[in-house]
Amino acid sequence: MRLIWNVRFAVVAALALLLGAAPRGARADIVVDVNQAAVAPLPIAIPNFGGAPVGSEISQVITADLDRSGLFRPLDQGTFRQTQLDPGATPAFDQWKAISAQALLVGQVSSSADGRVNVDFRLWDVYAGDQLVGVRLTGTPDSWRTIAHQIADAVYEKLTGQKGYFDTRVVFVSESGPKTKRVTRLEVMDQDGANPSYLPLGLRDGTYMVFSPRFSIKRQEITYMILRPTGSSIYLKNLDTGREEVLGRFPGMSMAPRFSPDDSKVVFSAEKGGTSDIYVMDLTSHSTRRLTSDLAIDTSPSFSPDGQRIAYNSDRAGSPQIYVMNSDGSGPHRISFGSGRYTAPVWSPDGALIAFVKQQGGEFSVGVMNPDGSGERLLATSYFADGPTWAPNGRVIMFERKGADGASRLWMVDLTGRIQKAAPYPASASDPAWSPLLH
Repeated sequence: MRLIWNVRFAVVAALALLLGAAPRGARADIVVDVNQAAVAPLPIAIPNFGGAPVGSEISQVITADLDRSGLFRPLDQGTFRQTQLDPGATPAFDQWKAISAQALLVGQVSSSADGRVNVDFRLWDVYAGDQLVGVRLTGTPDSWRTIAHQIADAVYEKLTGQKGYFDTRVVFVSESGPKTKRVTRLEVMDQDGANPSYLPLGLRDGTYMVFSPRFSIKRQEITYMILRPTGSSIYLKNLDTGREEVLGRFPGMSMAPRFSPDDSKVVFSAEKGGTSDIYVMDLTSHSTRRLTSDLAIDTSPSFSPDGQRIAYNSDRAGSPQIYVMNSDGSGPHRISFGSGRYTAPVWSPDGALIAFVKQQGGEFSVGVMNPDGSGERLLATSYFADGPTWAPNGRVIMFERKGADGASRLWMVDLTGRIQKAAPYPASASDPAWSPLLH
C-alpha cells in the first residue's frame, strides 16, 4: 500500500496542469449537467488503451467509474470502427460520430528506462473536433489502478465542471456471523470495491464491537468507537502509518466521533445518567468541553465546513429532530419540521446542504435540506437506511441500506435522486465513511 501512496503524490504536478491542457482556442461544447433530475447519460467511447499488459485494464477501470456515476454511457467496444488509436494523432471523428459518441478518450501506456509506467491520454469532443484534456501520468507498475481513477476524475471534472470522486477510499463496518452473535470489523476499500482489506486494530481481546468510523476531511486518518461490556472508547488511527491512540474511555456509551474541518478537534456524544450530550475534544491536549446540557438525548454531531456550526440530532422536542448550534454550544435551534423522525445529520463538503435520515410510516429515507431546514428533498427510500456519508465532491451520498431479510448493504445515490446503485461490495456492511481525494 505504501508504494501506491508514493505514486499518488508523484502525479500531482501533472494533474495540476490538467484543466489547462487543451489547446488554445479549444472549446468544451459537450457539458454534463449534474443538477438535472432527468438527463440522458453522455455517450462516451473508451477504446482499450494501447500498451501491454495493463492498457486494457486501465480503460476498464475508467469505464466502470464513469458508468457507475450514472452521468456517462460508455459505448460497446464491439461497435467501434477505429480501434488502433495513437493519443498523439487526431482521431477520425466521422468514425465516432457514426456510432453517436459525443466524447472520445484515447490512451497509451509505455515504460520508462527506470521501469516506471507512463500513461498518456487525450479526451476529445467528437462533434467539435476539439481536444479537451491532454496529460501524461507517471507511476510505478503497481499504481495503474490509481492512475485509472485519476483519469476518470479528470474526465468527470472536464465534462461536468465538478471535481471527481473516483480516486478515493471508503472505510466501513463489515459484519459477519449469526444475528445473535455478530462480529464487526473495520474494513477499507477503494470506492469501486477494489483492494478490500481489514484494518488491524490494537485490541487484544475479542469482546468488543466497533462502530462509527469517520474519515478526516484532509488526511488519511479515521476515528472510530469501540464498545465493550465495561464501557466505550474513542480511537484515532492513521491509515498511512498504522499509528493508533485512545482519545478517551467512557463508562457508558460514546457515539459518532467526527473530525472538525481543520482536524484539530473531534466532536462526539457521550452518555451519562441516562442522557447523552455532545462534547468536543482538542486532539493536541485531549481536553474535553461539554457543548450541550439537558435531559434530552443529543447525538450525531457534524461540523459545518467552516467550523462555525454543528448540526446534531436531539429528542428534546419529544422525537428525534435535527438541530444546529454554534461550535461553542450557543444558539441551538431546530431546523427539521416535517412529519417523521430525523436522524444522522451530516454537513455537505461545500456547506450548502445537510444530509439526514428520515423515518416515516415504516420506511426510512435518505434526504437533504438546506442548513436552515428549507428545501427538504428525499433521495432514496427503503425498508431501512442509515449512516449517510458524502463523496468529497458533494454530489454523491453513500449509506447503509437494509432489506427485509435484515442484511445491510452499502448503496449510493446522487443529489438528484435519479441515480441509485448498490456500492460494489458484496457482503454485509454498515457505517460507511468516504475519504478525501487521495491525489
